[in-house]
Amino acid sequence: MAFATSAVLLIGIGLAGAQTASQEKPLLAEQAFKNIQVFKGLPVDDFMETMGIMAASLDFDCSDCHVGAGTDQVDWAADTSRKQMARLMVTMVANLNKNNFGGRQLVTCWTCHRNRDKPLVTPVMDTIYGKVTIEPDDVIVTAEGMPSPESILDKYIQAAGGAQRLASLKSFVGKGTSVGFGGFGGGGDVELVAEAPDKRATIILFKEATGRGDQIRTYDGHTGWVRTPLNVLGEFQLNGGDLDGARLDAQLSFPGQIKQVLTNLKTGPPGSITDLPAPASQASLQKDVTLGQTHDVDVVQGTGPRGLLVTLYFDRKTGLLLRELRYGNSPIGRVPTQVDFADYREVNGIKLPSRITYAWLDGRDSIVLSEIKTNVPVSEEKFGRPAPLKAR
Repeated sequence: MAFATSAVLLIGIGLAGAQTASQEKPLLAEQAFKNIQVFKGLPVDDFMETMGIMAASLDFDCSDCHVGAGTDQVDWAADTSRKQMARLMVTMVANLNKNNFGGRQLVTCWTCHRNRDKPLVTPVMDTIYGKVTIEPDDVIVTAEGMPSPESILDKYIQAAGGAQRLASLKSFVGKGTSVGFGGFGGGGDVELVAEAPDKRATIILFKEATGRGDQIRTYDGHTGWVRTPLNVLGEFQLNGGDLDGARLDAQLSFPGQIKQVLTNLKTGPPGSITDLPAPASQASLQKDVTLGQTHDVDVVQGTGPRGLLVTLYFDRKTGLLLRELRYGNSPIGRVPTQVDFADYREVNGIKLPSRITYAWLDGRDSIVLSEIKTNVPVSEEKFGRPAPLKAR
């Protein structure tokens, strides 16, 4: 699947230069890559996510548009007929929204393509007369007769340990294993660390896959970094929607402050969610993990950092948070990132998830923590720029 590859689909690009250690201004796509034409002015993290939107919409991978992608002879900057068509389509989408919807982003790549190269143009009888699948809108409508969003969050706070005990949670360290999409790297050792109110790092070391490189996501309260194996950039600083997402993830690591983190709260209609599926190659490496369960949920939507749209799903029985779904922005559609939480375990009176599934348009990490310790010292270096890769 295009959006699940470690290398990101890049339309009309080639590496133009390395990123400096410290940036006062965001590194833009045209500064990092060559031959950028329709996405000038985008921070590199937003640019990478935009490529993910395109890949996911068409069910493409890098080699569908880029010469030699997946080999040592890749030429990212070379123009191909598909890249030229993609530029035309991006311009078309922008004009459709500008001229017909007052600039609101109502038409995206996904609107027509829906995981197909060529959009389906004719009604399908099996779809018309088969079981109806209703996908919820990104922006929910306040549901009548439902509990207030504040009461749902209060229930969550109480279920997680109560306001007083949660206020005492200042840090935690979790250790376990992680398997990426497709089982790439054979799985790695994961360390998840967080410090209140808004610092967090996920560090995955692939000790058995020499040459693969480590996968690291950090946020120190102001600055975020990502290092992803096999990624075209390898490592980059966050400045766009991914920075807002990193901040939110860090803040939500401490349940007691959830009501201060989100604004413009509203309750959506009740529903159900099912655990995010895993490919066999990934699930087979974590046979102790049970997936495929369906849960009845209460839905709360709010606004996070810099207007980030966030939808939270809480188990109606336990009150615990089961899913965080947040949406960044791109020129061609919202960028979803989904974090699922399961197997809550009590640690010093506080319930914390021991299974975390982190899914974005370019990958899926399945994390299982075997050990969680609370209120332990955490080195500030954990939250900064990842240390240089060591020779193997």
